[in-house]
Amino acid sequence: MNFPFYIAKRYALTFSKSTAINVITMIASLGIIVGAMALFVVLSVFSGLRTFSLSFSNATDPDLKVLPLSGKSMILSPQQLVDLKNYKGIAVFSGVIEERALFFYDGKEQVAQLKGVDLNYSKSNQINKFLYAGTWLEPESNQVVVGSGISRRLSLGLFDYNNVLEVFIPKPGKGLIENPEEAFNSAKLITTGIFQVSEDVDDKYVFCDFLLAKELLNYKTNQVSYLELKRAPNFTEEEVIAHLQTILGQKIVIKNRAQLNDALYKMLNTENIAVYLIFTLVIIVALFNLIGALIMMIIEKKANLKTLYYLGTELKYLKRIFLFQGNIISVFGGMIGLLLGIMVVYIQQQYELIMITSTLPYPVQFKVENVVIVLMTIIILGFLAAKIASSSVSKKLLE
Repeated sequence: MNFPFYIAKRYALTFSKSTAINVITMIASLGIIVGAMALFVVLSVFSGLRTFSLSFSNATDPDLKVLPLSGKSMILSPQQLVDLKNYKGIAVFSGVIEERALFFYDGKEQVAQLKGVDLNYSKSNQINKFLYAGTWLEPESNQVVVGSGISRRLSLGLFDYNNVLEVFIPKPGKGLIENPEEAFNSAKLITTGIFQVSEDVDDKYVFCDFLLAKELLNYKTNQVSYLELKRAPNFTEEEVIAHLQTILGQKIVIKNRAQLNDALYKMLNTENIAVYLIFTLVIIVALFNLIGALIMMIIEKKANLKTLYYLGTELKYLKRIFLFQGNIISVFGGMIGLLLGIMVVYIQQQYELIMITSTLPYPVQFKVENVVIVLMTIIILGFLAAKIASSSVSKKLLE
């Protein structure tokens, strides 16, 4: 059974008498090495870009978000709050009130999302780490923290007592209102901080204290727009979701980070697949050279194959010689390319040779799954290439 592999190893590790075959084999091997290296480096770059892109959404999105199945808010019973506090699968949870509001400042106006948060909010995500000016909210105050985009549009500064930021939210109810001034709840606000996460977030949110938002929206006790939760590390996402549904009932929708950023995740996954397919085509082109080299090797070794055949070697074993030879060349080439790719990724991580800006290095991330993907791609495609080439060994050729 080891006979075909022994001969294949000899053919793969020694030079042929024909210079043309040696050159084609070296070109094929070099193509596999370069293709494997390029594929791993590109996958590592996209892993780094994925982590870098998601770091911004992870700053503002919780591990889990509990929303009402219908309507804009939900009311939690005292017992549900006690059960949530006692459940060890939740590290921390925060009630949030969110509503669109109209903001006025020094003759300028801007529509944005007013987000009322409690003391636990900054523990369930990292939003307070993205403050680039001022401080975070103090409880039970009229302080707000605004996004940098809203700050620029309103020309809004910090602690400006001469021009007060005002917020207007329509009062809930039905029917006509004779006096337009009575149609809105309003409050005067003090800007204490400005945050900068991403363009979408910076242009969208104004954070305020939970009690202020509750007063502006006339919400009842324990009424919230949604809950944001941080999962305890020793509990799985599925366990926490199942327990939350037991506590809160079935009239809720629970979303994780991927579901909250569905479009972003789909875009990143689509880009990753597209790049993988493109660079796989490079490897396929290189493997065409391998097929050609193996076929020329078969023609060159035709006399030896005839001898083995007449001595009683079955045709399937003769085919396996070149099948193994092609696999040896492709696997060794893939492993060398992987090692070179890992070196490139390591050098970029340690020495930051390629920069996006003067302070931001091009993100790369080493992942074992990328190593497995490249190896499996090389092994599968190399096997198919060797199979195609070895099929040219036939009785007609030998007779």
